[in-house]
Amino acid sequence: MAHIELQDVGLSYFTLRQETEALRDVNLTIDRGEFISIVGPSGCGKSTLLSLVSGMQKPTKGSVLIDGTEVRGVSPKVGYMLQHDHLFEWRDLLSNLLVGAEIRRMDMKKAKRKALELLERYGLGGFAGHNPAQLSGGMRQRVALIRTLVAEPDILLLDEPFSALDYQTRLTLADEVFRIIKDQGKTALLVTHDISEAIGMADRVMVMTKRPSTISGVHDIRFDEGEGLSPWKKREAGRYNAYFNAIWRELEGHAVSG
Repeated sequence: MAHIELQDVGLSYFTLRQETEALRDVNLTIDRGEFISIVGPSGCGKSTLLSLVSGMQKPTKGSVLIDGTEVRGVSPKVGYMLQHDHLFEWRDLLSNLLVGAEIRRMDMKKAKRKALELLERYGLGGFAGHNPAQLSGGMRQRVALIRTLVAEPDILLLDEPFSALDYQTRLTLADEVFRIIKDQGKTALLVTHDISEAIGMADRVMVMTKRPSTISGVHDIRFDEGEGLSPWKKREAGRYNAYFNAIWRELEGHAVSG
């Protein structure tokens, strides 16, 4: 059974005067543990697609299913990592990590143990009592990911989580986040404008068209060098340039036709 499935999904926005069609006939099947990157022209509805999977928005047409069950409202199986970390500056890191668990009314002792374990495993073991202001941008985003993991989602939605960072930090953090997500065995959907980032992190890259947007192509990302390559190492792999050029040409076609 597919972990996530979109069946003929469409979304329109209505006013008293007109209907604006944002998404049209989107079909996609994602297996458990897959990492999918989503690229497309600005304003095409990439982030909207994440909102539909999370249950924060409902499609006008079609269905979104998680584990074969239609999504009808915000799902506890889904966690979000956004462009900004949204850490509470007045709370230390451990308290920040427990926010999602508090909202979901989880066992707080268990959540605290998990938070401390994840901090230790991913190189932040000595920072539980620190405030967010004491951390670098990359460390803050790593904390934001760990906070999402503490709430024990099966699916992670990443909406341009590295775009506010400087280039070097962005490259380093992409490697770290990729490793953490694969280590945790999560299913992930990443929205990005960066083709290199999309290729480096994904098992498949999904290209969306201009509005009304649909999926124009899905690129399977496979390298002869093996499955264990980091996002940075994939940029040096033999097939990388071919993938980049194919996705670039597809995106350029949508820009020209628009």
